[in-house]
Amino acid sequence: MGLFSFIKNAGAKIGIGKSTAEEAAEKKAEAAAAVAAANKKAETSLKETVVDLGLEVEGLDIKIEGETATVTGKAKDQTTREKVRLVVGNVEGIAQVDDQMEVEHKEPEAQFHTVVSGDTLSKIAKKFYGNAMKYPVIFEANKPMLKDPDKIYPGQVLRIPNVD
Repeated sequence: MGLFSFIKNAGAKIGIGKSTAEEAAEKKAEAAAAVAAANKKAETSLKETVVDLGLEVEGLDIKIEGETATVTGKAKDQTTREKVRLVVGNVEGIAQVDDQMEVEHKEPEAQFHTVVSGDTLSKIAKKFYGNAMKYPVIFEANKPMLKDPDKIYPGQVLRIPNVD
């Protein structure tokens, strides 16, 4: 007597255990379910953040698939639309925002700038406006997402409004 070894995936199928393919399919399904649950949680969190920041979008919906977030709804103006895009996009794990929002009052779109190491709002203002002292324009354009003009970070995307 003793322990004898057999090949697990060979032999008559009588409902004992799972094949390697079945185990792999089950693990893949579990992983997909976990990703879907995490995406759902992130979608809910992003919607709450948009609302908490006072950004009004009628029928706001956010769907995450992979590294892309799709945003739909109707913003009251272009500024709100752009701020929602920034709230959703400046989140770890989101590489792209598919902006499908509509706007009640159409306006020209602002420019955007991705912060690099060493950037300050003054330096960015100098680049876009030719005057470093116009940094408050950029700060105001990115409120309420920015709480402090000195708290920007590399990789963050900022809204740079047009000035007359």
